[in-house]
Amino acid sequence: MASRAHVQRVRILYKTILRLHRGLPAEIQSLGDNYVRDEFRRHKKCIESEAIIFLHEWTDYAVSLAEQLGLRGPHTAKPLGKYLKKDDLEKLRDDQVRQLYELMIAAMGKTEDNISE
Repeated sequence: MASRAHVQRVRILYKTILRLHRGLPAEIQSLGDNYVRDEFRRHKKCIESEAIIFLHEWTDYAVSLAEQLGLRGPHTAKPLGKYLKKDDLEKLRDDQVRQLYELMIAAMGKTEDNISE
């Protein structure tokens, strides 16, 4: 069973990410919020070793997004998004690659039928 401190850390991270998403364009904010909710829900009962990795990756995401949004002022903002290295992509499972592809299509406002446009 998860400790109260662990549950609180997860809740704070979750709320921080949703708060950061407020700085995104509306169409991306909705997509991001839904994705975060789904991921946190799906990992609610994961084993400890997975939870450590999960929290580390989502913390990195929150830090990266804060830097991109320039939360210390507009002069610190960076372009939104991040290119993945080939090594990082090779570490992903097939279902994760598919999920990433679907996320990319949705973020571009396209469907699989008109992705080449």
